[in-house]
Amino acid sequence: MYPENEIFREGLDQLAEHYREVLKLVGEDPDREGLQKTPMRVAKAMQVLTRGYEMDAHKVLTDALFREDYSQMVIVKDIDFFSLCEHHMLPFYGKVHVAYIPNGYITGLSKIARVVDIYSHRLQVQERLTLQIKECIQQTLKPLGVMVVVEARHMCMQMRGVEKQNSITTTSDFCGAFNQAKTRQEFMNLLHNDKNNL
Repeated sequence: MYPENEIFREGLDQLAEHYREVLKLVGEDPDREGLQKTPMRVAKAMQVLTRGYEMDAHKVLTDALFREDYSQMVIVKDIDFFSLCEHHMLPFYGKVHVAYIPNGYITGLSKIARVVDIYSHRLQVQERLTLQIKECIQQTLKPLGVMVVVEARHMCMQMRGVEKQNSITTTSDFCGAFNQAKTRQEFMNLLHNDKNNL
């Protein structure tokens, strides 16, 4: 259910009309009772699922930028995300783990999760999502290094195609201090140790 005060983007009615045509093309009757409101429901859902196009991830970080003399690893892990694969427009979902080493500035911890939210609410591929999160943090905070790991399940693999139910895809990207294998390993060790302790 959508809040009554939710503001939807321009083009909502046209989007709903297209979904009405889609229902016809797959063999359904959009005028039958159960489907009469479906085109508008789907149009609203699609606007929510792609709301990231209208948001500025860099601004989210700069709005909560603080001077701090801290130069050890900051990790925000297990950030849940949901996105739509741009190839089939089916969901993929999982967790994002982010680490950065500050270089004079830190940001609010919730802002890292907001960056993930913004980029995941666009049509995506997992590889690009990983890169965009890393680049946003690197370009905005200018830390000594950033590393991002994304673990996801893809419905396009589970519901169609090879139909493999238990496969997980992992991607990573890093720069700066994380180019050193020792620093990357420290991050990965902290991720695995924390998971084992939960």
